[in-house]
Amino acid sequence: MAESAVPVGGSVYASSTNEVPTPRSILRRLSIIGGTTAAVYAAYVGVTRARYGHPHSSTHEDADPLLDRFMPAYEIAERHQIRVRAPAETTFAAACRVDLQASPIVRAIFKARELLLGSRPDASMRPVGVLAATKSMGWGVLAEVPGREVVMGAVTKPWEADVVFRGLTPEEFAAFREPGYVKIAWTLRADPVTPVESIFRSETRAVATDAAARARFRRYWSLLSPGIIVIRWLMLGPVKAAAEGR
Repeated sequence: MAESAVPVGGSVYASSTNEVPTPRSILRRLSIIGGTTAAVYAAYVGVTRARYGHPHSSTHEDADPLLDRFMPAYEIAERHQIRVRAPAETTFAAACRVDLQASPIVRAIFKARELLLGSRPDASMRPVGVLAATKSMGWGVLAEVPGREVVMGAVTKPWEADVVFRGLTPEEFAAFREPGYVKIAWTLRADPVTPVESIFRSETRAVATDAAARARFRRYWSLLSPGIIVIRWLMLGPVKAAAEGR
């Protein structure tokens, strides 16, 4: 047992410090942490599965009429926002150019999906910037307000190991009803607060085209949505830093 000298009333006495953990105690702590993490994840999966099909409606503040044109009804919705000390145009430009692959956490999430679903690694040389990179994956632009907002969309089967995103024209996307697919639309948006401040917002909506696709997507979303939500959340900090830095 290690000892340290501690002065008390002019004298020096020996005081015991914590013992060095043994391998057994370390394993016990790790098992507790692992069990707790598994329990929390299981609870999340259950809640997410139960809530599927009952997304929170947008508020007056974050309502998006442009996105509503293409997906007024949806089964899941995720919204994220952050206040930025920069004009809306600067914030929007920073959002379009943010490089998600620069984040080790984002790369780890993509790798985890590969391992869980048995996907082949994406060896494509993607352009830098979330907007250019997603376009190269097949996503299409549904609508755009220059300097303020872009709406991206695709139809896909997210549960497939090697997922394919199929971009459509705005008219085709709005009318798409082919069975077995999920329609996904998401936005990058910057709303002005003052001439030198703005709010960056990102929203993702999805809806299945039939019951069979809904059942498969509900299971997929319940299990893998934490990674998707974390990626959206991790985008906020770099957008703010890039916009304010300019």
